[in-house]
Amino acid sequence: MAVEKVDFSLKETSPNIGSDRVSGGEKLTSSFDLVEKMEFLFVRIVRARDLPLKAVNGIIDPYVEIKIGNYNATTKYFEKKPDFEWNQVFAFGQDRLQATTMEITVRDKELIIGDNMIGKITVALHEVPTCLPPDSPLASQWYKLEDKNGFTLRKCELMLAMWYSTQADRVFTDAWHSDSTIVSGESLLNTRSKAYLSPRLWYLRVNVIQARDLVPGSKDRNPQVYVKAVVGDVILRTRVSPDKNVNPKWNEDLMFVVAEPFFDSLIVTVEDRLENNMVRCLGKCVIRLSNVEQRLLPLPADPLWYTLEDIVFEDGMEKEVNFFSKLNMCVSLDGGYHVFDESVHNGSDYRPTAKMLWTAMIGVLELGIINASGLQPMKLRDGRETTDAYCVAKYGPKWVKTRTVVDSFDPKWNEQYSWDVYDPYTMLTIGVFDDCHLHGGDAVGDGKDSSLGKVRIRLSTLATNKIYTYSYPLLVLQPNGAKKMGELQLAIRFTCSSYLSLFLVYTMNPLLPQMHHIYPLSIYQLDILRKQAVRILCSSLSRNEPPLRQEVV
Repeated sequence: MAVEKVDFSLKETSPNIGSDRVSGGEKLTSSFDLVEKMEFLFVRIVRARDLPLKAVNGIIDPYVEIKIGNYNATTKYFEKKPDFEWNQVFAFGQDRLQATTMEITVRDKELIIGDNMIGKITVALHEVPTCLPPDSPLASQWYKLEDKNGFTLRKCELMLAMWYSTQADRVFTDAWHSDSTIVSGESLLNTRSKAYLSPRLWYLRVNVIQARDLVPGSKDRNPQVYVKAVVGDVILRTRVSPDKNVNPKWNEDLMFVVAEPFFDSLIVTVEDRLENNMVRCLGKCVIRLSNVEQRLLPLPADPLWYTLEDIVFEDGMEKEVNFFSKLNMCVSLDGGYHVFDESVHNGSDYRPTAKMLWTAMIGVLELGIINASGLQPMKLRDGRETTDAYCVAKYGPKWVKTRTVVDSFDPKWNEQYSWDVYDPYTMLTIGVFDDCHLHGGDAVGDGKDSSLGKVRIRLSTLATNKIYTYSYPLLVLQPNGAKKMGELQLAIRFTCSSYLSLFLVYTMNPLLPQMHHIYPLSIYQLDILRKQAVRILCSSLSRNEPPLRQEVV
């Protein structure tokens, strides 16, 4: 039986982009000239007034329903509230509208028996105005509601706005989309496109030098003393000091990764290792990270003596201790290093942590995520195979997530993003994932968004001021080999803002900051610290709404 040959090649494409390009000069472009234009009907439901009240408690529970052909969308409803303000935006793809009129109905949720309609508005779609960026959003206005017989109600009014526009409209990101009709409630947040910023990461260096005047539990044995340092959930220890006395020395570095803002503290304890794997604490000190010196230049940090507090309890009460041991340490936040949160060979940023050490910007990278084609089915819904795909792109500290296109093997995103570029040796990474969190927070399968493939593009391979349009194969490595999961169509442009800065980067600047060469870190240290950094990133980005989950990061 002949095996079907799979095409893994990179294909150059000719998408219909640049239709919104602003005329008047080669360098004057719009913010959406790398994607195909998509037209939408936007409907903003603002609020209602003078709605009829119930005879029982005088309060109704209204919501608004929008119906265009087979599309049906509803706002949230208010439970036992006297004021009704929704301020929700709905976006309907114009190429899928199969009706000539739109019906907007105000209903009462509590009226289950009979017709729960309070009033409605019927609008002819050909009368809806067009309002394209960079124009300001169309102002909302009051509309009189009609009853089911078409007669205008005396007082009931609904404030709304309707207009045709493109994905460049500023309300597009937070709007409900007609291609997400099966998603409702809190899960709608997961379908929206968002930009994320990684927290600024620092290396925390704790150089443990020596201790003085320790008070061991017994004078009949030589103490085996080591220092334990804790930041968050990371615990590091020095070796046991070779000096078996009350003034031990170590001169050992402990390295942590910490993130701004500095809410955590550094907790340092000196411990004596006893027999039977028992440990006795000889003293402890707590150092707030916000008070730690920030070392930007490759100069040694000043050593300081820290007081070790020994907490002693007598008869269940804390006893006051008049004598304290001392611990000599150099503690610094090293801002001259770049904190690696990704592989060194696939890095998207090599700048040091401290902003004042950054070199000049050399240009802007623009990415148009156009569409994907031929995606593989990832799950079952209602007995049939489907895929709910979204893209995530990362460059430097900025992450972007496209909206989720529900139930499509050929999703169209047509979203454009940009990044500031400081180094041409960096790499842009784009991944495609299947969203399994679209149904009331109940995750499908193992609860993780499965990967459909990844694309990496190195900036040094791009010519300046040129648009590249290619269809990239999406590959996933499986036990039986590489499997093609589909293709991703992208448009990329690197615009150089300073050829002098670009020339200096290629000829004068080293790849890594100066601190990496003067006080180098070993490969083993970098790997351990990178794992710490990734853990911090996962924790930080998962606290956003919608979250960027661990399997994506």
